[in-house]
Amino acid sequence: MLRKLNSIQFRKRSLPIATLTAALAHICVAQTPPPQAAPSQSLPKLTLQEAEAMALLNHPQVQAAQNEINYANQVIVENRSAYYPIVSGDLTASQGNNLARIGAGDLSASRLFDRAGQGMIVRQLITDSGRTSNLVASSRLQAQATAQNSQATRYDVLLQVNRAYYDVLHAQAVVKVAAETVSSRQLLSDQVTELAKNNLKSQLDVSFADVNVSEAKLLLVRAQDAVQQALAELGRAMGSDQPANYQLVEEPLPVAPSADTDPLVAQALSNRPELAGLRFSRDAAYKFADAEKDLSRPTVSAVAVGGITPYINTPATSPIPIGYEGIAANLSIPVFNGHLFAARREAANQRAMESDQRLRDEQQRLARDVRVAWASANDAYQRIDVTAQFLRQAALALDLANGRYSLGLSSIVELTQAQLNLTQAEIENLNAKYDYQTQYSALQYTIGLLR
Repeated sequence: MLRKLNSIQFRKRSLPIATLTAALAHICVAQTPPPQAAPSQSLPKLTLQEAEAMALLNHPQVQAAQNEINYANQVIVENRSAYYPIVSGDLTASQGNNLARIGAGDLSASRLFDRAGQGMIVRQLITDSGRTSNLVASSRLQAQATAQNSQATRYDVLLQVNRAYYDVLHAQAVVKVAAETVSSRQLLSDQVTELAKNNLKSQLDVSFADVNVSEAKLLLVRAQDAVQQALAELGRAMGSDQPANYQLVEEPLPVAPSADTDPLVAQALSNRPELAGLRFSRDAAYKFADAEKDLSRPTVSAVAVGGITPYINTPATSPIPIGYEGIAANLSIPVFNGHLFAARREAANQRAMESDQRLRDEQQRLARDVRVAWASANDAYQRIDVTAQFLRQAALALDLANGRYSLGLSSIVELTQAQLNLTQAEIENLNAKYDYQTQYSALQYTIGLLR
């Protein structure tokens, strides 16, 4: 009430006591805040850790990464299957004119006769000079690379959740500042309007005050729109197609970033799953190159057959036994195939050397990302103190401007400018706080410690 009284500028000419009393009473009644209705349903609270857990459970990118891991594990089984025998069963029946011979074609058995038989064939690879073992080792390493890539996907999702979470808190805090700004500027507008009715202020002051109110309302509308956008982003980051309608819990401000970036770069090179995945992919590429080299080496395999022929129509002079069995071994030595194996070997070597360079490039990129993230986090941390001082000075300047305006020593332009500076200082202080929380999460992400 004292501040409202101080905001009234008394001019040299006196006013009737009744007029002044009526003006003050109108101001007090006009500024009594209306009772706020209680929300029909309180929103459930949500912490950052709960949001991260929901994202890891529901986000389609995380689930797709798990499917990729399952696929890579099955590739190991595919390549390992060459170690085991291949067993197949056959049922065969044929009809032909007795004692005839096939005169054309590629069939090795030319005799035709009626028969029916059943049997089994077993094929077993004895050795392919290490090709299968290299293929299995390559697929195991590739599966490990896929697991690391899955972890990198989880990191990406967690970073999205952190950013969206702090964006919501930031937008909601700006809404509070905007609402308070509308309230304070509306108070000044009502006071100036009432004083103008009693010829204590000019219509120019009223116009300035009304412009200030409109500007504050526009800020509030934009802030409310930013809240809705941030809630939609948080819902998407959590793996939902609906906005995150929760009451978010404030997170404590992180500690100051470290003074040196070299230890952070070392942590990133050791912890980041992308680097680990590229290392496994590189090793897998070299193992595959070794497997391609083995194509030009000998392969030894064996085959065994056995079964019965319960019915066969053959002359009595040359009877065929009912049962049969046989076993054979085969040594295959590649001689020449149009440089196919040499080309495959060289292509695999080039892929392996390419993976070396990709790993090197990723290491350089991560080192740069760590230093950039550290600089951004350090800048945001320093801005917290600067904007806090800015806020204190802006609040003091507003009090002084309000007093000067009340005493008639300044115009309303100075007062409205002081209000604008205070609003800007409050928003800048919020920006610094939530920017630091976001940048600190990004820094933790770059060094591989975001959990």
